[in-house]
Amino acid sequence: MRVQIIFWLSAVAIFYAYAGYQILLWLISFFIKAPIRKSDITPSVSLVISAYNEEHVLPKRIENALALDYPRHLLEIAVISDGSTDNTNNIIHSFAQRSQHVIPCIVPKNKGKSACLNEFVPRLNGEIIIFSDANSFYEGDLVRRIVRPFADPEIGLVTGGTQYIASQASKSSSATGLYSRLEKLTKSLETKTGSCVGADGAAFAIRKSLFDPLKPDEINDLVIPFHIISKGYRGILEPSISCTEEIPCQREGFKRQVRITARTLRAIFRYRHLLSPFRYPMFSFCLFSHKIMKFLVPFFLVALLITNVFLSVGDGSFYKIVLALQAIFYGCALIGFLERAVGKTMKLTGSCDAFLTVNLAYVAGWLKYLAGETYTSWKPKR
Repeated sequence: MRVQIIFWLSAVAIFYAYAGYQILLWLISFFIKAPIRKSDITPSVSLVISAYNEEHVLPKRIENALALDYPRHLLEIAVISDGSTDNTNNIIHSFAQRSQHVIPCIVPKNKGKSACLNEFVPRLNGEIIIFSDANSFYEGDLVRRIVRPFADPEIGLVTGGTQYIASQASKSSSATGLYSRLEKLTKSLETKTGSCVGADGAAFAIRKSLFDPLKPDEINDLVIPFHIISKGYRGILEPSISCTEEIPCQREGFKRQVRITARTLRAIFRYRHLLSPFRYPMFSFCLFSHKIMKFLVPFFLVALLITNVFLSVGDGSFYKIVLALQAIFYGCALIGFLERAVGKTMKLTGSCDAFLTVNLAYVAGWLKYLAGETYTSWKPKR
């Protein structure tokens, strides 16, 4: 009986993390509504582009920023170089000489993105700060769309989403695209009932007046939203906002997910007051369901498999069928892994492989967090 309880609790938990939570949010949205007042406003804006050794992509990124459709006198582009050792600094200075709207923010020694933001964001002139990456490209009217919700005084943060495109190294974007769509759906449902959990680091904006210094080891696209929520403002998804970004190769993608998991766990436990249902009734529910439940899925997967093996012994026909389905899933994941090694993947096997790989990264992230790994600074590989 106890084994059955663990089996069913594990199955329900896995379903809840990837579908049940979204269904429940959809039902809640009929009873709890959080409208947003939008308007075509034009506040002053500072676009922050963070870079480390991005000489290959940075010229196109700055050109993309300069081409944005927004009043030129109201938009400044701050390009941060976090101790770059390639030609990144020269590229930034070159653009700054060509345009007074490009602000060079050069750090001589690599000290981490959060530390750089602490140094330069207070110096910027914009009422609205947009955070971006060197490899993220914007549509022409993105700035106009991202500032519209700030007409509502309750809105402190607006985030968009990322459309991932396959690179030569990654070969396929289907699995990453599926995760991105699920994340966008989840944030959209959370927005309907209050605030979404976290932001997309490639495209999110805040009121400058709400920016607080970050600790060096903090993940900015989660902790900045935490600061906003703690101050009583809302953080929302604007569905019409998206940027494009190349998918990193699978190996770098795995390392990235491990790093994100460890830093996210550290942020959640550091700001655990946000998990209080008495102080933040709706947001605490969303934070627990959106982040913690998903990071617990690999452990539920292990429990589901082990209990399934025990329950399939004897005449448990149902449990034998479920065990067979689990075997097929893990078999498809293995095939997907082997296909990836030779550069060819099918959608089904690739999705199984991606799901299992992400959950392995969650486990590695837990271990890194428990070991005290902080990831204060890191060096992306393009």
